[in-house]
Amino acid sequence: MTDATSVFVVDDDRDLGASVARLLRRNGVAAEPFLDPAMVIDVYEAGMAQCIVTDVMMGDIDGFAFADRIRALDPAVAIIFMTAWPTTANAVDSVRRYGGLDYLEKPIDEARLLAAIHEGAAWSHTRRDVARRTATLTPRERQVFDLLVQGHPNKVVADRLGLSPKTIEDHRAAVIAKTGANGLAQLIALAG
Repeated sequence: MTDATSVFVVDDDRDLGASVARLLRRNGVAAEPFLDPAMVIDVYEAGMAQCIVTDVMMGDIDGFAFADRIRALDPAVAIIFMTAWPTTANAVDSVRRYGGLDYLEKPIDEARLLAAIHEGAAWSHTRRDVARRTATLTPRERQVFDLLVQGHPNKVVADRLGLSPKTIEDHRAAVIAKTGANGLAQLIALAG
């Protein structure tokens, strides 16, 4: 784990949330428990986390609705779902519909949780780095970037955007300079 890894643990069972946060802290992860997802949403912009470990079944906002709201605030946070009532449908939904990294059954397997946190922190760091590196792209450069990383050659990008191939070459050079990539392969890896 990196020193910068921070995790919010959201569970309406005070003891369980506190227990998971203590387990993470014992393993070098800055973790803070929350009883209510609304509390996290209220304070999130002031201090973002790399990972959120959230219960699926909670009061007014369930874990899935919470994930949707957090993703709107921070698309680069890794979300790990946990539940005492696992179902195959929820496991699939947690990943496919709600972008969860893992779906853990209670009682939580410590090794699996720590592995998921480590993976989630790395994923979050990468997503935030991509956002930082592409934040300075103009809207047109972003269009060019998006088409290039899909594997389209300059001529196709030019045709799709109604521009000349020379203009696309100029935009491509600006995209590469602004992102710090050294070519198309790194741009594609950056978008991955």
